[in-house]
Amino acid sequence: MDLIREYWWLAIVVVAIIIAIVLLRPKQRVTLTDSAPIRPHMVSPKAPPEGRGLAGEAAAATSDVTGDIIRAQVHAALDRAGNPVDDLSLIKGVGPKFADALRDAGFVRFEQLAQLTPTEIERLDERLGSFRGRITRDRVVEQADYLARNDTDGFEQRFGKL
Repeated sequence: MDLIREYWWLAIVVVAIIIAIVLLRPKQRVTLTDSAPIRPHMVSPKAPPEGRGLAGEAAAATSDVTGDIIRAQVHAALDRAGNPVDDLSLIKGVGPKFADALRDAGFVRFEQLAQLTPTEIERLDERLGSFRGRITRDRVVEQADYLARNDTDGFEQRFGKL
């Protein structure tokens, strides 16, 4: 009991320090305006197209097999005349040969490159031969996203003049 009578002030100091820490700690305050431009990392995720993720790939495989069994067309035929090809060489780091390699792999539009998942990038890298690793190193997917949205200002701020 003598200890409490002599050191009562110490308990008050400890409580005061705890209260000061709780009340005076810095708080992060971020305010976003409606006029701020939307960048790729700020976009809310949308529903993935067919073949994305485990469930999507399982569904795509099931529909392909079912289509073969009942001899029905499962996927719509692609009309290349309605979808003009993009100039893939606008992407920094993509020259004529790399653009040809991407076209040979079936990529002719910026949207196709912008929607690549990390798994698809790995699979594509295996098929690109001497251009292996360039998609990630040159940030082709990010550049294609800007170009697919026709965001030339954002592209030029991030990657330089077109």
